[in-house]
Amino acid sequence: MSWAYSQGLHDIGNGSYAYLQPNGTWGWSNAGLVTDSGQTLLVDTLMDLKLTRAMLERMRAAVPAAARIDLLFNTHGNPDHYFGNELAQAATIVATEHAAAEIKATTPQLIAGMMANWKMLGEGAAFAHEVMGGFDFTGITLTPPTQTFHGALTLHVGRKEVQLIEVGPAHTKGDAIAYLPAERTVFTGDILFMGSHPVMWAGPIGNWIAACERILALEVEIVVPGHGPITDKDGVRETRDYFRWLESETRRRWQDKMPAEQAARELVRARYTQWLDRERMAANVRALYREFDRQTGEPNVLEEFAAMARLHAELKRGG
Repeated sequence: MSWAYSQGLHDIGNGSYAYLQPNGTWGWSNAGLVTDSGQTLLVDTLMDLKLTRAMLERMRAAVPAAARIDLLFNTHGNPDHYFGNELAQAATIVATEHAAAEIKATTPQLIAGMMANWKMLGEGAAFAHEVMGGFDFTGITLTPPTQTFHGALTLHVGRKEVQLIEVGPAHTKGDAIAYLPAERTVFTGDILFMGSHPVMWAGPIGNWIAACERILALEVEIVVPGHGPITDKDGVRETRDYFRWLESETRRRWQDKMPAEQAARELVRARYTQWLDRERMAANVRALYREFDRQTGEPNVLEEFAAMARLHAELKRGG
């Protein structure tokens, strides 16, 4: 079974829907809707109010129950999955404890300020503006989770069981998935970027591989990623295998004391060259070098964007 990768709402059966935003690159995230017996669960909102408003209007036109969102689940703490929260007007917003902390820390005002002043903030901010400057970060009211959990939480949407399963830290500190056992469906958030390179803000990489294994152990047929087209377990295996390859190849270069940016330049041309957002290899290799060096502390986001900017520019020049 396959679904077209096209903009908008896709009925994936049994009262579940995926909202897709091709081509899934920086900021163009997916969301989901689960309904039963007049009750609703929204999985994630979008990067800005305009996009989220359009999504909700489309959902409400197709699914009358979506006129009221009872539950909103934020899969993790990246803005393209929660900046539209205020428009859902959900009675309850759920996320992991770590995701809630990240959501509260990354405010719309912070991102809007960076986008407005990118010319003064260096090459990292310039690249962030290049890839995400088209979104409107003004006028957003931060609307954080009202209920948090650690480990797992079972919700009910009408008669449907929805299992929220924490799988982070991996992409971010607080990643979680939403699994519908009876429907054999899972919404993965950014554990999966289909058709583009993922970006590892948190790690460790072993947790991301384990998250993929956790999904593969579930009885699922329909997998809705955080970015990219709807997939199945083959897409999960592809992501797992990417990280296994990346860890092995990066470790070898780290052991040889190769500089991280040189390692990224080699690896980005070695495999997965057809995927979008190849510059993310720079951030991923840097994250692995920190992990192998047993460094602690938070990476500087603008420094990570600067490294990606340099690799992006080199790829544009030389393919």
